[in-house]
Amino acid sequence: METTALGKTGLEITRLGIGLSEIGSILSAEDEKTASDVLNSALDNGINFLDTAACYGLSEEFIGKAIPTRRDEYVLASKAGHYVPRGEGEDWTYDLVTESIERSLTLMKTDHLDLIQLHSCVVEVLEKGDVIRAIQDAKQAGKVNHIGYSGDNENAKWAVDSGLFETLQTSYSLVDQGARANLFPGVVEQGMGLIIKRPIGNAVWGRATDPNPYWHMPSSYTEEYFRRGVEMAKAGPVEDAPDNDIELAMGFTLSRPEVSTVIVGTLNPRHLESNVQMAGGGLSISDAAIADLERRYDAIGSDWEQRG
Repeated sequence: METTALGKTGLEITRLGIGLSEIGSILSAEDEKTASDVLNSALDNGINFLDTAACYGLSEEFIGKAIPTRRDEYVLASKAGHYVPRGEGEDWTYDLVTESIERSLTLMKTDHLDLIQLHSCVVEVLEKGDVIRAIQDAKQAGKVNHIGYSGDNENAKWAVDSGLFETLQTSYSLVDQGARANLFPGVVEQGMGLIIKRPIGNAVWGRATDPNPYWHMPSSYTEEYFRRGVEMAKAGPVEDAPDNDIELAMGFTLSRPEVSTVIVGTLNPRHLESNVQMAGGGLSISDAAIADLERRYDAIGSDWEQRG
């Protein structure tokens, strides 16, 4: 699989990574084998970038049980900032972030995280500085190697412009292109690694009804993307588009030279292998298709906010 540098971190990562929100949020402790199958299949198929978070249910625990002996095969990224269990304590304190990193290390049976990301905190929290100091101190102590920010819109803009973070994780897809103008130039200027979440826009493109792939989430989670897809599709077939709508969506996102990796989650090893085959084949879509999708978005979506 194609690899690329994650900004200036020195890490070399695959352009297709795996996001572990679904594994952690949907599976239970009894589903340990399913989680193990997905994680080991990802590594067996060449994926080397794993993205999780302290608040992703059992995901960190599954990593610690399934693949600790394969630690040198993957770049491990987690996130901190939310009190776990959610809603039972104060988010965004120095002590919380510090303790979260320690818990992540213990659960995933490792002595370091390759990347720790602050998880969608707002500008006011970032400006206060406590949580930034917490991850900087963890890096100084050798518990994390690199620090990043995960979020969207004005919060992500602050993080990028601050020059304090080595990576940004943010939403970008054919139905959510706001980062192209608002964030990508700053990412390039700062030399940051760019991690894309929701890279296929919840698989809404070409669908007659909202596919609602995240059935465990509120129904509104995909409604806006589906609405946007319907509006953009009114212009007719996309010029020179491939027959496969997922290939179009994935190829559109991966076409951006700023993008280091895209993270896609799944509970099914076969789906994962299909994604690997698609991405591993180069996933090149034509410049005409990319330009058509960008024109459509720019014409009607200039006021569409990035979705978190």
